[in-house]
Amino acid sequence: MRELPAAARGYIGGTALAAALCTAWALTLDPGAPWGTALALAALYALGERIPRCPLLGRRLPDRTRSGGATGWTSPLVLAGVFLLPPPLAALAAVPGALLAPVRPRAATARRIWHAAEQALACGAAAAAFRALGHPDLATPRFPLLLLPALAAATLYCAVLAALDGGILIAAERHPVRTAWRGLLSRGQARYLVHGLAGLMMAVLWRSSYGPPAALLVLLPMCLSCWVFDRCHRERAAHQATIRALVQAVDIKDRYTRGHGERVGRASVMIARELGMAEDRTEALRFAGILHDVGKLGVPTRLLRKDGPLTPEERRVIELHPEYGHEIVRGIGFLGEARAAILHHHERLDGRGYPYGLRGHQIPEFARVVAVADAFDAMTSTRSYRRARPVPVAVAELRKCAGTQFDPRMVRALAASLHRYGWDPDLVTAADDGPGAPRSGNVTPERVAGRAGEAGGAAGPAPDGRGDRPAGTVPEPVPGAAGSTRWGGGPR
Repeated sequence: MRELPAAARGYIGGTALAAALCTAWALTLDPGAPWGTALALAALYALGERIPRCPLLGRRLPDRTRSGGATGWTSPLVLAGVFLLPPPLAALAAVPGALLAPVRPRAATARRIWHAAEQALACGAAAAAFRALGHPDLATPRFPLLLLPALAAATLYCAVLAALDGGILIAAERHPVRTAWRGLLSRGQARYLVHGLAGLMMAVLWRSSYGPPAALLVLLPMCLSCWVFDRCHRERAAHQATIRALVQAVDIKDRYTRGHGERVGRASVMIARELGMAEDRTEALRFAGILHDVGKLGVPTRLLRKDGPLTPEERRVIELHPEYGHEIVRGIGFLGEARAAILHHHERLDGRGYPYGLRGHQIPEFARVVAVADAFDAMTSTRSYRRARPVPVAVAELRKCAGTQFDPRMVRALAASLHRYGWDPDLVTAADDGPGAPRSGNVTPERVAGRAGEAGGAAGPAPDGRGDRPAGTVPEPVPGAAGSTRWGGGPR
């Protein structure tokens, strides 16, 4: 644990002490306590955390060591203990599995202690809540009466894990306090409510005349659903790898660009969340922002690296990059609406944009979002021919051009999000920028015409598509990113 910050060691130690006190309470139970049930559930949970393949399906389970999370197929065993056992025994039954579960090599001992402690506290609190709500006898269940305390216990279990996970993100990974807990409860609640119902089914079957063997059958659909979920997670990882490969290709082609795609993706997500877009559309919009200049792969390198003004002929070649980009991503189905944004992000509301001169709402919504995000980053990033503009000046320029060049709704959304969360242009690329690294961005129409001054003017801050250099990474959306889950909750 020496490699961890002192605050993290103290936090883990305090949590472990609280968990030890919770489990030590089991020594005060009377001789009739269900120790046999606790031992059986603890052994089953520990075994489930160690086996690499599902014994019922014969399929390989998700790699918890690499992914940093639990598979979840053994979660009903933990929650069945919450419903079957007194609070100290429920806490104790969760400890062996948490200690034996695979973890990342870095600070492995601390991780095992942490997972065991948070599991013990969450299970003890949930079991206490289940009993405080006056649960009926599981041997003769009356489900309308049984469901309410079970769901309340599962919710409290999730809430305790989320509260503890937010604290470890602050102590061990130095997350900001204002964002450490963001999304932890909402992400886990639905999962643990489902697992709670499965655990309740196991508990009822365990106490029924069919006995524990029948209760274990509940693990079959859980194992299958978690395996399917892992396939979806791996598919999403493949999507991210595709995006990274395209970004890296642009990075190699244009040495003067750095971070522009990621920042445009970030600003696009800020707009999307301010507009209340669904999460799947927000993710697609992030891809659109990151890849909006991928068409530069079809532009001659000599034009991308030219330091002086572009001629009219060279400008016409540059203006083909949205069509090139659309052709490059045409067959990537998961991009969805992002492909239209890549094609149309240089259109203007007054019809003076390119490549097709679309007007108003003829321009796809995603393209109108990316256009604002693209221009904002072009103005707030330092160029080789001018310094970055302050954020208020850039927002004022966007408002000036709203209604002619930009969609006023998108401009208002970005301004509102910036007012709420602020903007750090170095947030994505600071780790990649060395001293004196160039931070050039999209070449504006003014520069194309030979004016190397400001990016605004009567035409507005419309970039022409030479773009900043993507750093080759795909960052999580901000604001609202839930943060790292490397220490985070659930059975391990």
